[in-house]
This record gives sequence, structure tokens and C-alpha cells, in this order.
Amino acid sequence: MTKSTELRQKDVAGLKSEVKELQKAHFGLRMQKATQQLTNLSTLRSTRRSIARAKTILAETVAKQGAK
Repeated sequence: MTKSTELRQKDVAGLKSEVKELQKAHFGLRMQKATQQLTNLSTLRSTRRSIARAKTILAETVAKQGAK
């Protein structure tokens, strides 16, 4: 997963694509869990938190640009 320092270096478009990519990955993991193919359930938690981290940094970036 990506670190917050790596996410803070991206622009708004990069952050949006990162969020979309993480959401697709999370959806795939949920489908694997539903079909009982997922063995490591902790990946669901880590992807969920990565999505939240990326969305938070995206909101901060947008607010910072709006304040200028």
C-alpha cells in the first residue's frame, strides 16, 4: 500500500486515480471473500484504510488549492 508521503506528492488527478484504483482492488477482495477464495482477511482492512488515507489527503489538497 502507499504511504502518506507518497500520496502527498501527487496532484489532484493522481490522487483521484489512486482512490479509484484502491476501490477496484477493495471490490475484488470483497468478491474473493464472498466466494471464499480470500485467505488473508486483513487485506480488506488495509485497503479500506488506504482508501480513507487517500481520500483525506485528496480533501486536504483540494481545500489547500481552494484557499489560494
